[in-house]
Amino acid sequence: MIGERIKSLREKKGYSITKLADLAGVSKSYLSYIERNVQNNPSLQVLAEIAYHLDTNMEYLLGEELAPKVSVEDVLDEEWHSILRDAVDEGMSSGDFRALKDLVRSHKWKDEGLVPGKKKTSNIIILHIDH
Repeated sequence: MIGERIKSLREKKGYSITKLADLAGVSKSYLSYIERNVQNNPSLQVLAEIAYHLDTNMEYLLGEELAPKVSVEDVLDEEWHSILRDAVDEGMSSGDFRALKDLVRSHKWKDEGLVPGKKKTSNIIILHIDH
């Protein structure tokens, strides 16, 4: 099942097996084994990389979700495009975006008192962006 979903999404994106393997940081033969279900137990790290480059998530690849995530182009309006352009222009990297997304998903910013109006004096936030 994993292999069929990866292959289907790869073909929909117009990626060759070589292109996706390069993007995901795995060998072409390993990706081929996954797609053909010869290798049916890839690591979560490999699945995460593949899912990221196919604009989907691991849950979909593992069969726990009926459909892949909605394409970014379908949900980002001009305001979002402007916000993202400004952040990139100011030096924010894709790694910075991923770290911020992970922080928001973890809810730590809520649980640790980083919400306006809640006072918690023991937290220090430092945002470092390399230029």
